[in-house]
Amino acid sequence: MKLNPGQNDAVHYVSGPCLVLAGAGSGKTRVIINKIAYLVQKCGYQAKTIAAVTFTNKAAREMKERVAQSMGRKEARGLWISTFHTLGLEIIKREYKVLGLKPGFSLFDDQDSLALLKELTENELDGDKDLLRLLMTAISNWKGDLVIPAQARKLAKDEQSQLFALLYQRYAQHMKAYNALDFDDLILLPTLLLRHNQEVRERWQKRIQYLLVDEYQDTNTSQYELVKLLVGERARFTVVGDDDQSIYSWRGAKPQNLVLLGKDFPSLRLIKLEQNYRSSQRILRAANILIANNPHVYDKSLFSELAYGEPLRVLMAANEEQEAERVIAEMIRHKFVGRTQFGDYAILYRGNHQSRLLERALMTNRIPYKLSGGTSFFGRAEIKDIMAYLRLVVNPDDDNAFLRVVNLPKRGIGPATLERLGNYANEKQISMFEAIFQGELNHHLPPAAMASLYKFGKFIVDMGEEANRGEPVEAVKRLIRNINYEDYLYETSTSAKAAEMRMKNISELYRWVTEMLQGDDLDEGMTLPEVVTRLTLRDMMERNSEDEAGDQVQLMTLHASKGLEFPYVFMVGVEERILPHQSSIDEDNVEEERRLAYVGITRAQKDLWFMICRERRQFGEVMRCEPSRFLLELPQDDLIWENRKPAQTEQQRVQSGKANIANIRDMFKK
Repeated sequence: MKLNPGQNDAVHYVSGPCLVLAGAGSGKTRVIINKIAYLVQKCGYQAKTIAAVTFTNKAAREMKERVAQSMGRKEARGLWISTFHTLGLEIIKREYKVLGLKPGFSLFDDQDSLALLKELTENELDGDKDLLRLLMTAISNWKGDLVIPAQARKLAKDEQSQLFALLYQRYAQHMKAYNALDFDDLILLPTLLLRHNQEVRERWQKRIQYLLVDEYQDTNTSQYELVKLLVGERARFTVVGDDDQSIYSWRGAKPQNLVLLGKDFPSLRLIKLEQNYRSSQRILRAANILIANNPHVYDKSLFSELAYGEPLRVLMAANEEQEAERVIAEMIRHKFVGRTQFGDYAILYRGNHQSRLLERALMTNRIPYKLSGGTSFFGRAEIKDIMAYLRLVVNPDDDNAFLRVVNLPKRGIGPATLERLGNYANEKQISMFEAIFQGELNHHLPPAAMASLYKFGKFIVDMGEEANRGEPVEAVKRLIRNINYEDYLYETSTSAKAAEMRMKNISELYRWVTEMLQGDDLDEGMTLPEVVTRLTLRDMMERNSEDEAGDQVQLMTLHASKGLEFPYVFMVGVEERILPHQSSIDEDNVEEERRLAYVGITRAQKDLWFMICRERRQFGEVMRCEPSRFLLELPQDDLIWENRKPAQTEQQRVQSGKANIANIRDMFKK
């Protein structure tokens, strides 16, 4: 497919900084892929000196695949395509000594961080979930803004900020002792390192001679700074973004980074991509008119050469139960008339809680569906816990697994003990598990803490020996029984029913492990280390295969839909207080909600439906609903409101009847 003039300019401009303002569906990934090929094949760049960064693993994987197809795998070898966080992790791995880390550092996910913060703040926050979430957000925002604990304490004005800054410092000290990093550290540490260490900065600027950044409007302060430090004075880079699709301010994303770029790089070349290859003209007209209500630094207007297309429909329901039923009924009718696939449809909503009734209606009608953003089997806390025990049994030097389970269920090994143990292990350059058995540790810890650690260490060693003696099934069974995990679940779950469900998940994991250890007629049994490796890999594969669609209806939030496209889209709950969300109305941030509605509309290629209810149940009360202001901002001549439908002409009725009869005949021919 030939590049259009805008895409062509964007590919061939390589002599300075370049901002490509790419509207929805305007072929921005094509620009990045063609530009990489142009840099290598025509401009003399080696593939290994080019880096392209984006925000999700899925986007990075797709880009890698497309580059390999476009250039050939041989020519693309050495090219760096990854997420921001993977790039940060790579810098940390190569510069760990300068950062004062041990080589085998652990990575904490949100659950690990939350568990540590809960323990560290027992006196101050007393396990209050809302306050803990606020604290996590505050720490994440500080890190995103490149604020270290000492600065946070200076900046803190009110009482809560002062307390949070103190707790941030405590958290940072423990993470250092544990030789552990969280997600935000993967950007914070490399950025501060490049900022303060000229030698390292020059090394990476030499390593990355051309940088491409996708979804640039989603960058936060630290990511923007990292880009600036990597490109340096030469400023050979291309960033691609769309201020109208910036929907992550709650994650610290700053669409104004697009504007800042022009100030920091005065010679910045701006190229706009305005031709959309995805949606009908009518869908684009509606999207353009809606988003024009937001203020813009850079103006752009999407256009399409596709047909004008079907009107957009607004369907009504009495309440949320009927809303789900109506969506499914309309979808079945549309699929029957148009002979389409289930995989052609997406149902988008503002909040995850809206999926429950839709799932139920789909299941009742036996319609296959895929819920994006749900928790995978291996993502469940109880599975991660038992897997961490198994990982530790087969590899006691796995610090991450050790930290997850050493005090779970509680066995009197608190954060103060672990901080001292971590510092000692760092000093000796050994794992925390190995440190337990060092006689010298007695000088660093009180006898009770030493006894608890030794007892835990011996238990893990015994399990490992039992597994090695050829009784791995028995060892796994004893492990789960002896840690009293079932009691722990009943104590910590929200209800007995929830504890039971979680225990069922563990039984399922145990069944898998047992089958793999024992083997069958076709396969010999595996060793426990082999089983653990295979399951860890299955976990990664499961996370990756979440992207595989198949012929099933896609259910997802508007946020999760960004970057995707579907022939037919239902947007549900398009009402005031839902979209725009009440909290955004209160915070006077309706502009971001409008961008979210714009993202939803521009996912649709052919047909688009909006669902609204007359009333909904919220917090036990029945609330009257009113249509979203965004529906009223759309061009009304492109909309058909169900309750204001013009009467069909006789000719239209006859045509519609004939089409349905023809379809029925075709079905019986198959």
